[in-house]
Amino acid sequence: MARYIFITGGVVSSLGKGLMAASLAALLQARGFKVRIRKFDPYLNVDPGTMSPYQHGEVYVTDDGAETDLDLGHYERFTGVSARQADNITSGRIYRDIITRERRGDYLGATVQVIPHVTDAIKQFALDGTDDLDFVLCEIGGTVGDIESLPFIEALRQLRNELGRDRTCSIHVTLVPYVSAAGELKTKPTQHSVRELTSLGVQPDLLLCRCEHPLPENERAKIALFCNVRKQAVIQALDASSIYAVPLQYHAEGLDAEVLHHFGLDSPAPDLSRWEDIVDRYQNPEGEVTIGVVGKYVGLPDAYKSLNEALVHGGMANRVKVNIKWIDAELFEAGDEEIVSRLEPMDGILVPGGFGVRGTEGKIASVRFARERKVPFFGICLGMQMACVEAARNTAGIAGAGSTEFGETSEPVVGIITEWMSPEGLQKRGADTDLGGTMRLGAYEAKLAGNSHVSAIYGGVTTISERHRHRYEVNGAYRTALEAGGLVFSGMSPDGLLPEIVERPDHPWFVGVQFHPELKSRPFDPHPLFAGFIAAALQQARLV
Repeated sequence: MARYIFITGGVVSSLGKGLMAASLAALLQARGFKVRIRKFDPYLNVDPGTMSPYQHGEVYVTDDGAETDLDLGHYERFTGVSARQADNITSGRIYRDIITRERRGDYLGATVQVIPHVTDAIKQFALDGTDDLDFVLCEIGGTVGDIESLPFIEALRQLRNELGRDRTCSIHVTLVPYVSAAGELKTKPTQHSVRELTSLGVQPDLLLCRCEHPLPENERAKIALFCNVRKQAVIQALDASSIYAVPLQYHAEGLDAEVLHHFGLDSPAPDLSRWEDIVDRYQNPEGEVTIGVVGKYVGLPDAYKSLNEALVHGGMANRVKVNIKWIDAELFEAGDEEIVSRLEPMDGILVPGGFGVRGTEGKIASVRFARERKVPFFGICLGMQMACVEAARNTAGIAGAGSTEFGETSEPVVGIITEWMSPEGLQKRGADTDLGGTMRLGAYEAKLAGNSHVSAIYGGVTTISERHRHRYEVNGAYRTALEAGGLVFSGMSPDGLLPEIVERPDHPWFVGVQFHPELKSRPFDPHPLFAGFIAAALQQARLV
């Protein structure tokens, strides 16, 4: 019988509710419990797929093709449990589904209202498919007091009444700010946040207090008194040296023990050895490399959250520190001097995914630099496409090579996908279809050439499964010309039509992939492509 832990946030946003949920789930896992985490997003978009990365950070894609919140990446990286479409819901999706049912007449003439119809849909989302779990952690996005989150808080209140307190727990994440002029921590914002939540019918059972300085015992007692919780249920959450140190830190503060106390459960002490090893590898590297990431959203690191973490995982696999230099691709459109000055110090160059024409010429210039200077290169999604365009222009003699994504071109080395096979059957798209949810999304298999570099990286396997999120593909009609110029197509879709991986055998490490391997990397199981890329960068650093 599943138990439900509801996680809300107060005072300000960006307190780390997602990281807290992932860490608590990892601690419960380490005690032998089976867990799953779900995210409730109050915004009216159906999913974050059409939102700018500057608005929402990266879009995290699941195996079953859901475009979801980046917090699901934290959930997967910390627990190893693959997220699903059913693990992320938005207000937009709920309202869309309810309006669709109303138009069909499913409500038999009833007046459709937020209560009970919207709240019932939220509750059903929380409960579905949880029979085989011990704990379901439900993170509610936004901040208590936001008008958008009111239906979710109400659904939480109803579920607590329906399931009983022995099967539900409410954790409220708050901020205890330090006022330097007064030289003390202030508990009043937490008191007001809890009062706001309580006024909506939800009394928190635990408080996770984010603070920059240790929370004194008298302040902890004060928070407990005014917020109507046990003193032991006021957990301090200081800033950590790394996100991967957070589970150990929260365990030391007693978070998982207090959750089990709330439910009246006993369990063996958690086995945290793998987290101790991860932190040791992160904090005690035996070398370092510098990776230049040439992208277009570098002003917001969350736009490349999974990529950042996958590079760190690659460093852990090689026990080295990875210094990431975020470089705006548009800078390289100014001329060769800028390219050389910024890329020459790099031990590896990575060109990530993206959409639109802005910065693409700078990405192509970065590919050329890596190819000519023999610097380890890794191209992902658009990065692979730009590697193919660069090869077409500079090694295959196709001067007008381009992508139809950026406008009309006489040499469409990259073009929109119109048909492909998926587990659900033949998928068809056109240039005028909706942008949301119409890409090639989710896990697809690829066949690897047996004697290829990538096959060796993957351990000699000939079939892999990786997650995709793209609307354009490298045009297979140019394969012969590109391979004549030295760019080998070493991975293809099972039907042999869609290019998945390219590489250069005459280069120390040059790989481009159409999929997003960063989405499947874990700190305790680094993705082989990132482990291999960092190993090559380490070799490059030793040569310099």
